[in-house]
Parts: sequence; structure tokens; C-alpha cells
Amino acid sequence: MNTVRHPLSLALVTLLVALPASSAPTAGPPTQVWIDVATHDIAGMPDLGAMGGMAGFAGKMMGGKADAGSRLYPQAQRPALAGKLFDVALYNRLKPGLEAQQSIPAGLGLGKSLTLLPPTSNPDGRRDDPSQTEDVEMTIHEYWGCGAGVRKGQPNTFKVKVKGGQVQTEGSMAKGRYAPDRDIDTGPAYALWPNRKSGQRVGSNASLMGQHHITGDGVPASLTFQLGQSADFMPKIALNHSGGLADAVPVTWQPVDRARAYFLHAFAMRDPRTVVLWSSAEVAGVGDGIVNYLTGSQIDKWLKEKLLLPASTGSCTIPQGIFNGTGEGAGMAPLNMIAYGPETNITWPERPADPKQPWNPEWNMRVRTKSTSTAILGMDMSGMDDDAQPGQDSQPPEEDEGVGKKLLKGLLKRGL
Repeated sequence: MNTVRHPLSLALVTLLVALPASSAPTAGPPTQVWIDVATHDIAGMPDLGAMGGMAGFAGKMMGGKADAGSRLYPQAQRPALAGKLFDVALYNRLKPGLEAQQSIPAGLGLGKSLTLLPPTSNPDGRRDDPSQTEDVEMTIHEYWGCGAGVRKGQPNTFKVKVKGGQVQTEGSMAKGRYAPDRDIDTGPAYALWPNRKSGQRVGSNASLMGQHHITGDGVPASLTFQLGQSADFMPKIALNHSGGLADAVPVTWQPVDRARAYFLHAFAMRDPRTVVLWSSAEVAGVGDGIVNYLTGSQIDKWLKEKLLLPASTGSCTIPQGIFNGTGEGAGMAPLNMIAYGPETNITWPERPADPKQPWNPEWNMRVRTKSTSTAILGMDMSGMDDDAQPGQDSQPPEEDEGVGKKLLKGLLKRGL
């Protein structure tokens, strides 16, 4: 048994600890724009438009009194609500941290323009205090690969015991894989959407396709760009699953337009001290750390290494019984799926064909796309939208919360 001297908590298993925001970018053109685009679906839940049933239901499940359809940046990174979501971040080194306006196509349904504002605070800059770590013992079993049966040599088993701020471990897990960190660590130098004044959600037919133009004090007059289908919202994943956790669980979906590859990840509590992890990868050590936007070259690399499923794939079976358990927390397993979409990069002016000519770009812009879906294996959600009508909120039952609704509440709140 190994003893680790530095503090650790259950973040090792299931939680992501947010790091302080980094400084503003020092490389690249003086003005930079990042747009993240996501389509998210919660299998078995109603999707009734920007302000309809899903938003109201999620708001009630999360205990919120404010409008659940109004979000702050970032809302596309780990979506908590079903629908189409996008984030805009502007950094202008010439005059940082000032309000800007982004004129948008009519197809977005948000009027003629968006107001981009600097953040008033950075809630993602919190760091958990390791001195508050609770004593805990956990056993982690890791499975991987599609197929009805558990493969030879599985699972990897890892035991961790935290006591008095020290960590003891037994066994080992494969070296983890993570998406390269290309997210934006925003701060006061940025202007963002959605924000405290402007954060409407778009409808199911919304589109980003068309001309966009960003203006503001110090913003280059040339900051106009045209977005095509490759930068638009992807279709939602039509995810289906059947069977109980004691069975092999077949998961199927229809091909997602513009998807470059797929990945699935699930976890469950067999009992209060046993966690089970599974992924669709053909190799061990691949967790939800790769459920993020990826470049085309990274997708190609991980397809060759069989971390990702090819775009032609339409099904994957979770091995029989790996999530089956007893006791508090057992009986269901959150499943996440991602369809990786294309990325669009525009720089102005374009790089000259002659490398000897000077090139001083005024701005660049990046758009990333993905479609994601969440399902809860072992929980029958097929009837949750039976009585829902367009424009009405789906009402959760009035009885005391059971384990199932508590898990769903945490799932929505954390955007897993």
C-alpha cells in the first residue's frame, strides 16, 4: 500500500476542482474572439423550446427561483439544460475589458445584436480548501470497451483511503487521458456573452449561420466574419438505451450530421464506497476528461488509437452487470455521450501566399462545435413528458426526493 503525503479528496474520483483564471493571452493578434457552440439533450426528458418545459423543470430540480433559461458565461462548456447553447468571449488588447456589441443573423432569434460585457466576478476561480478534506475510503473499478461481456483482464481496481489529510492507495489505474486545455480562462479584460444583462436562450430552430460584426471602443473596424454550416449548431443526439443495470445495456443513436467521432462515458455507485467507471474506448484510462471540444488533428489521432468511436458508429453495448449494486446510491448510472464537431478558424487579414511579405493580423476568431447527450441508466424516464404541453413546465413529483431525483438534481446542476 502506498502512502501519499499531499492532501486529496473525492475530487480524485468524480469532481473537477476549478483553477484560478490565468492571465490574458500574450500571443496572437491584439483582438481575439472565441465562440463555443453546443447542442445538449437529456434522454427521456422533454425539450420544449428556449423557455418551456425543460428549463422550468431543471430550474425547479436545482432549487432555483430565478429564470432557469437565463445563464451566465460559460453555458456551453458543460451544459446543464437541454437545447442549443453558445458562448462568446472577446479579448481586445488595445482596450481590454470594455463593453462591445455583436450584430447577429436574424436566424438566431435574439434580435439584431448581443451585448458583450466584462464579468463582475470570476466564480470559477474558487479552489477547494484541502484542509477540509473528509476521511473516506473508496474502491474504484474501471471497465472499458463496447460489448455485452466483460473483457479479459478487466476491471482495473484502485483503492484509496483518505485519513487525516493523508492518502493511502492500493492497486493502480491506467494513465489518464485528457482533452488539451484550450478553454478560455476569462477575467476582467474580457467581454462575454451571456452575461448579467443579456442571457436569453435560443429556440430549437436557431442558427448562427450568416454575418457577424463586433463593434466597440478600440475594436478593429474589420471585425466582420461569416459563419457557415460547419460553425452552426449540430443536431441533437437521438440517444436510446434499454435494459436494467444487471443486464448488458445496448445504447444506440442515429448518425449526427457533421460529427467527426463519438465517445461515451458512464459511472455508478455499486455501494456507498465503490465507484464503477466505464468508457467506450478500446483502451483503459479514458474518462470524461476527453468530453470536451477537440481539434481535427486530435480527433484523428485518438481515432487511430481507438479512444474514440468512428463517425459511422451507431451503437455501443455496456458490459453486463458492471453497474449492478445494492445500497444507497446504487440502481442508476449517469451516461454522457459526445459527438465531436468541426472547428472554424478565421484570421484577418489572411496570411500572404508569399512568406517573405510582412503579416500583422488584426484579429482572429475560433468557433468550436459539439453535440452532447445525458442519460440515466437504470432510471425509467420514459413517462416524464407524457403530460407536458408546449409552453408549460414539467412538474416534478411533490413527494420527498429519493435517491433517483437527488442524482438527477446533481447531474443537472453539475452539467455532467
